[in-house]
Amino acid sequence: MRFQIIGFTLGILLAILGVLQLIPALVDRASDHENARMFLFSAVVCVFFGMGMILAFRCERLHLSMRETFLLTTLSWLGLCVFGAVPLYLSDLGLSFTDAFFESTSGITTTGSTVLSGLDQVSHGVLLWRSMLQWVGGIGIIAFAILLLPFLRVGGMQLFKTEASDRSDKVMSRGSSIVFSLMVVYGGITALCTILYHMFGMSGFEAINHAMTTVSTGGYSTHDASFGYFNSRILEWISIVFMVLGAVPFILFVKLFYKGRFAFFEDEQFKVFMLLLLVFTAGLSLWLWQNSAYSIGQSVTMSAFHIVSIITTTGFTTTDYTLWGALPVMFFFFLTYLGACAGSTSGGVKIIRVVVTAKAIARQIKALIYPRAVFVLRYQGKAMDYPVIMSIFGFLGLYVVANVFLTIALTLLGLDFTTAVSGAATALANVGPGVGSVIGPAGNFASLPDLAKWLLCFGMLLGRLEVLTIMVLFSRQYWTN
Repeated sequence: MRFQIIGFTLGILLAILGVLQLIPALVDRASDHENARMFLFSAVVCVFFGMGMILAFRCERLHLSMRETFLLTTLSWLGLCVFGAVPLYLSDLGLSFTDAFFESTSGITTTGSTVLSGLDQVSHGVLLWRSMLQWVGGIGIIAFAILLLPFLRVGGMQLFKTEASDRSDKVMSRGSSIVFSLMVVYGGITALCTILYHMFGMSGFEAINHAMTTVSTGGYSTHDASFGYFNSRILEWISIVFMVLGAVPFILFVKLFYKGRFAFFEDEQFKVFMLLLLVFTAGLSLWLWQNSAYSIGQSVTMSAFHIVSIITTTGFTTTDYTLWGALPVMFFFFLTYLGACAGSTSGGVKIIRVVVTAKAIARQIKALIYPRAVFVLRYQGKAMDYPVIMSIFGFLGLYVVANVFLTIALTLLGLDFTTAVSGAATALANVGPGVGSVIGPAGNFASLPDLAKWLLCFGMLLGRLEVLTIMVLFSRQYWTN
């Protein structure tokens, strides 16, 4: 294990994070807020540590083996969460380090769970930093899913390949061109979202913040009432469009803008994702129209907004949907696990795994009926290898086990069952709001015990890094071979 290259790369990331902290420092300085000094101090600390690691572990060639990539990926996300928490801890919010780390982890992983209330009175620098954490985390998630997951063969992500995916035993600093393309597309979509938000009622500051947390499917808001603060149907539909854009494979945008190839409907998971959105929205709209005082237009808008928000793991809300009744609550709880497309900023199990699992079940049923027949499992028209299928099943099994153990641990800490099970689900799926009176759409995570928050932080990282990326580090074989 070559720790030199790992330390060098971590140093670069920390230095970049420190430089980014100068932006909220300038924003608070413009309004003469005391948090400006805290952001500046935090930026200096972050850059100091980053540059120290760069100088201490200086190396010329960035060649990583598979084992080194697992460790670097986990340490990178953990390091960004720790140093991203420093300005929140030093600010006038009065947060403990546990709460600051929880907020930072929720931001970097684009989960959107929060311990903060009174957001309308929080300094603009802090609000902007929260949004920036989610935006940076979003592009990191996309790059991780497209460049590393196929190489690491985690959870069947070999299916999600691009021309930048390298299946050799080395990960080099290749893929720079596709990362640049992704950043251009990601930034362009964010800019367009900002413009539209501002055109239809948000202030410039609100538009920038909500655009970053919409496209990253993170869900942080500048108001306690989340998207309900604006009370605007047109803003909700703009948000729906851009949440969907953030939840589809970004490589499809790269193909469209750089190669002129509209490949969206060639992608199997995209087609299933859009079909599910239409079916779910139609069903819930009809139910809500028949069982509430909402008009058909209100029912469609509210259903579409919250379904898209949950299935894309964004977590925006306009109302407390847990008051709609038991059926919608169970429905949203199911959507919490589902997630959207691989190669996007969304969390959850991912549509690609759901599609393969459904096909595997269908094939098994056919095999029972016709035991002598041979059925080939195909995805995107190509036959799937047995190890890929088993990798997906292994991921799903481990995902369930992690969810169960996290729920049990939270229950043992004194949380009621609803809070424990929904907290575990939202952490692993990186969604944000849970269900119930404590962590539901109308609540937050502030009242939870500190140990519960640390467990949920672990769950957020576990879910964001596709479970196996972290769990492999707990294997004895990883450190001995």
